[in-house]
Amino acid sequence: MTIQPFKLERYFAKYEFHAQYLLSPSDCESLLLEELLQMANPESLAMWNSLSLGYTESPGHPKLRAEAAQLYKVIRPDNILIAAPEEAIFIAMQTMLEAGDHLIAVSPAYQSLYEIAQSMGCHVTPWKLEPSAGGWRLDINRLAEAITPKTRMVVLNFPHNPTGYLLSRSEFEAVIGLARQFNLYVFSDEMYRLLEYDPVFRLPAVCDAYEKGISLSGLSKSFALPGLRMGWLATQERGLIDRWLAFKDYTTICSSAPSEILGIIALQSTEQILGRNLSIIRGNLEKAQAFFAETQDRFQWLPPMAGSVAFPRWIGNGSVEDFCQGVLDQQNVMIVPGNIFDYRGNHFRIGLGRKNLPQALERVGAYLRENR
Repeated sequence: MTIQPFKLERYFAKYEFHAQYLLSPSDCESLLLEELLQMANPESLAMWNSLSLGYTESPGHPKLRAEAAQLYKVIRPDNILIAAPEEAIFIAMQTMLEAGDHLIAVSPAYQSLYEIAQSMGCHVTPWKLEPSAGGWRLDINRLAEAITPKTRMVVLNFPHNPTGYLLSRSEFEAVIGLARQFNLYVFSDEMYRLLEYDPVFRLPAVCDAYEKGISLSGLSKSFALPGLRMGWLATQERGLIDRWLAFKDYTTICSSAPSEILGIIALQSTEQILGRNLSIIRGNLEKAQAFFAETQDRFQWLPPMAGSVAFPRWIGNGSVEDFCQGVLDQQNVMIVPGNIFDYRGNHFRIGLGRKNLPQALERVGAYLRENR
């Protein structure tokens, strides 16, 4: 298996733990262990205090799967497989695709959502988001035009990383309708689901809405717990769970016992955690909008519709790569340029979920003043 370097992860590996400020993380401000344990009910706290550090069940702790199932309408605990989110993508692609298959993937995207398939000999057609005067747009007709007799899967990601785009309900139903018409699987990265600024715009989980839908979710983004490495795949198709379990025997076999119990506590505290994270995002969104309004001679602000990221455009002198490197060198602020997502157009990602975003923007402002 020959696979290309993961550009985003290599970029973060180089700068994440050395730059003073990160302007581009996609997760929310990480919870402290103390904060999470304070949310635990007596039963879960007892599970934590009496935890044995042995092997765990390969599908995931029954209580953890039961709590995850509460996020869905038709999915039951036995229709959920616990795995690290990146591992879950790898398992799904390896077990559902073969060389020569064709899939259509929203673009830009988290690289593994298409790179794993390409490394297996699959053909990937990008379904490209395009900037518009009011934000981002996605043409449903282009999806229909891309379907071929060899198409096996459509890969979605809404709320979208890195643009913050969200399909309308009618667009979502059109996608599901096309998938059903052509008997396609729909793999949906829903790691940012539940971070809609207004829940009225929340889309159904694909695993609930479609009999051949697979939802990827987890605790890294919406739940601000990336260090737990807890995620899951959910689907109505029980046979897929069995295939994923057989493959998982060659990856992690089972999950971390401490992470599973902490995951249970987090899912039992969903409302509290989401409320905290959305409060941070909404406050930062206001600050970001004000900053980009004041610097519109250098940037085009493309407002996100949901989630914890946005993908504005640099319109100042030079390339966006030069801008990002200059801010890093002069102000010690890491910014991810759009080419890391294989996307042209001088865009860059900003994260809205961290508490120190205002300080990072102040540093960017200082850079702009010094480099007129």
